[in-house]
Amino acid sequence: MRGRPLRAAAVGVLWAAGLAALAPRVLGGQASAPLLTARQQFQVGHFAVAAATLQNAIPSDPNDAALYYWLGRCYFELNNFDQAAAQEERAVKLDGRNSEYHQWLGRAYGQQADAHHSLWLGVKTRNEFAEAVDLDPKNIEARRNLAEFYTDAPWIVGGSKGKARQQIAAIAALNPVQGALAQAEYDRETGDVAGALAEYQQVLQRDSPTMNEYVEIADYYARRGDAATLQRIITGMAGVAPSDSRLPYYRGVALTIEGKQLGEAESYLKAYLATTVDRSDYPLHANARTWLGHVYEELGRKLEAAEQYRAALGIDPNSSFAKDSLKQLEKQMH
Repeated sequence: MRGRPLRAAAVGVLWAAGLAALAPRVLGGQASAPLLTARQQFQVGHFAVAAATLQNAIPSDPNDAALYYWLGRCYFELNNFDQAAAQEERAVKLDGRNSEYHQWLGRAYGQQADAHHSLWLGVKTRNEFAEAVDLDPKNIEARRNLAEFYTDAPWIVGGSKGKARQQIAAIAALNPVQGALAQAEYDRETGDVAGALAEYQQVLQRDSPTMNEYVEIADYYARRGDAATLQRIITGMAGVAPSDSRLPYYRGVALTIEGKQLGEAESYLKAYLATTVDRSDYPLHANARTWLGHVYEELGRKLEAAEQYRAALGIDPNSSFAKDSLKQLEKQMH
């Protein structure tokens, strides 16, 4: 089960892999056009529109597992995890040998398990991740999901630090960088901060980390409030993908942590909110609004800060970052 949002970088890998996998798919008759249209709509963040396209296509081809898979993905992005699970279940029923279908069903179950505090859904989450790995042992993201489950879940639903380490070892054998990131995540969750930092530094010292690898590490250093390291990571990001729309977010966060150039920090965070859709492979808009609230606090604009924290909670009512920020501000204001 998951107690926090999915790793943005991990979901980014799955977005790219899923979209690429669909490209060579040859579909007969009318089904190909709506599926490809929905994929394009999904890619640019028009999730409700893509869902409607898929729903309209299903009556013409009710046995096409891909239609249900992508419909489930749309519902996942719309935070309707009950419907996401229902659609992914249909995809798995029609094509039970697809590792990615099982993986996303596991992710939907994981969100349901957290929302409903359900041990049974926790077991189903584990089973789907394990099935995804069994079907495709080279599916690194499925292994990372399974390792994270084993690390975080209580023993009663199958949590096991030993099994988590086994998955991490298998990941490292497939991809040393992903292995290091998986180990860092394990170290963080088990309280070994020094170990996590060492793993992240190992990745940063390699030649040319990918944008998603940078993003995963940047999120950690942002949470730590380490602006100096975050600025170095941003330089690396800009070298890899200078036009990536996530850069304004991290630039704004780094300046906010530093407490310098707060006007620029505000502009960066507002630009990020204005130019990106809220999607699971990008920094959450709730987090961007919470950081913007911190900018306003530093500028002495407390009412505007409170407005941003409440807006963040309107997007994600479970955001501990926004909740804690608002609580501390309210103490100061009363």
